[in-house]
Amino acid sequence: MKKYLTWALAAFVAFYLLKSPGGAARIVHSTAGSLASAGDSLSRFVNAL
Repeated sequence: MKKYLTWALAAFVAFYLLKSPGGAARIVHSTAGSLASAGDSLSRFVNAL
């Protein structure tokens, strides 16, 4: 069952990328921005200690 879910998820991601590459790019950009912000916050916290 896990194998089928993995393949279904991969197929959905491939379909989404082909159907809406601009939307996928926005999601990746937003996620990367959020991770950078979280890293910056963590860095500030550790430096404040």
